[in-house]
Amino acid sequence: MTANAPTSTRPQALGSPIQGVTLYSFTRAFHAREYDLEGLIRKVAADGYGPGLEVIGFSSFRGFPVIEDSFAGWFRDLVAEVGLVQTSLAINADVGIHRDRLLNQDELIEYMRRQIEAAAKLGFPIARVQISITPDSMAALAPIAEQYGVTLALEVHADQYASHPRILALRDRYEEVGSPFLGFTADWGATTVGFAPSLLEAYRRRGATEELLGQVVELWNEFYEAGPPADQADHGQRFGRFIGLAAQNGRPDLGIDFAINGTGLFGPARVDDWLEIMPWIKHVHGKFFGIDENHEEPSVPVRDLIALLVANGYNGAISSEYEGWHWNHWQSPFEIIRDEQAVQRSAAQNTGSRMVTDAAEARLQLGRWLPSREGAIS
Repeated sequence: MTANAPTSTRPQALGSPIQGVTLYSFTRAFHAREYDLEGLIRKVAADGYGPGLEVIGFSSFRGFPVIEDSFAGWFRDLVAEVGLVQTSLAINADVGIHRDRLLNQDELIEYMRRQIEAAAKLGFPIARVQISITPDSMAALAPIAEQYGVTLALEVHADQYASHPRILALRDRYEEVGSPFLGFTADWGATTVGFAPSLLEAYRRRGATEELLGQVVELWNEFYEAGPPADQADHGQRFGRFIGLAAQNGRPDLGIDFAINGTGLFGPARVDDWLEIMPWIKHVHGKFFGIDENHEEPSVPVRDLIALLVANGYNGAISSEYEGWHWNHWQSPFEIIRDEQAVQRSAAQNTGSRMVTDAAEARLQLGRWLPSREGAIS
């Protein structure tokens, strides 16, 4: 933690996070056309994965960010009908959408404005912003967020972490701007404690030897003990060592895969690193990768993360974000989400609090948690 960081932001009242899920967790079922958008939303409600509902704009809404009035009305009516609550809409900050050039600042702001407008139209109070955006751009977007009543919550995602210089620069700019509509989405993947066993199993099914997998785990553990990378050069060296390890063991085809996952998916920051930005955390991605035979998440310290949020008065939503679907073809994502959310509820109870699972209560609590939308464009 930096020298000027608070040693604790613990308030008198415990938080009671809102249970929720992102449809991203069910991407494999969506791509396989087992469920369409409406079917997924209805299943989330029927199986009790809500009440919080997070959606990714470009992957879920045809033509996004253009949203017709009729579609927006249908969507909002559907969510209300099944008893869910819109929490966060994931939007993009891609500057490379043209083949021949990057977007300039004015073009990026307009590109983002259209997505923020779409979030408001669909009834989402938060827009998740990608980590690539700069403090200058976030400052420029603040009045637009206020105009539409949509909180911009930039995602803190591995390989970065709460005390990373880029994140601290954003936090400092937020303080300067002073808008309550700027904040962060805390992604638990920045604070993992181990390489996911389900991913190791996927490599095993691709022919990786036990010796190689053991070395992958040892290398990741070495990086965990050292802490998160100090800068991008350090990150690059770690990336290269995973590639080299695969090549040395005769599996160069797995090198990039090891490196991307080992450095960009399993972040080695410690849980209390989130204290650096705790007052600005508006939303949480409950990133996880699987549930073991003891009905726990072996790679993500879910219980410690819930305890930290509760102790620091967090009353926003947690979107369970199951990332294991990328490689796990043999287990149901729905059952895995069910079991992970049970861990969250148990952890909240162990801290003397609870997860909010009632839609009406969640809607009221989220309204109090986030800045007022009075007078905003929708």
